Amino acid sequence: MSVKFKVVSKKNPQDLLAPAKFYANAVGYGKTDLNKLAKIISIQCTVTEADCYAVLVSLELNIISELEEGRIVKLGRLGSFQVGLSSEGMATEEEVTSQAIINNRINFRPGERLRDFLQTAKYEKLP
Repeated sequence: MSVKFKVVSKKNPQDLLAPAKFYANAVGYGKTDLNKLAKIISIQCTVTEADCYAVLVSLELNIISELEEGRIVKLGRLGSFQVGLSSEGMATEEEVTSQAIINNRINFRPGERLRDFLQTAKYEKLP
């Protein structure tokens, strides 16, 4: 198996007059949702598809709940999730309020197996 990529042309947003450069861009084929994951997992173990789905949905809800509490959620070998923020810079500490937050995201730090996958991945250029 190999990760497929295509070549895309991109302009430099800081210098629109500069010639475009070409970059590799990973290509995804379809999507795998919770239903499909539950089915795959149920085939690989003795738990029913419905039970797998229920656990995955519960996992999602509990990750959200723990992130709301300000916790880093570690999922063993899979990796960890944490809320990340970006804000405007202010002159004083008192000026920094929730209104200064301009972006939020979920940071995911992959576990060892996922990092190893990226280190050993093979790539295939699409025509």
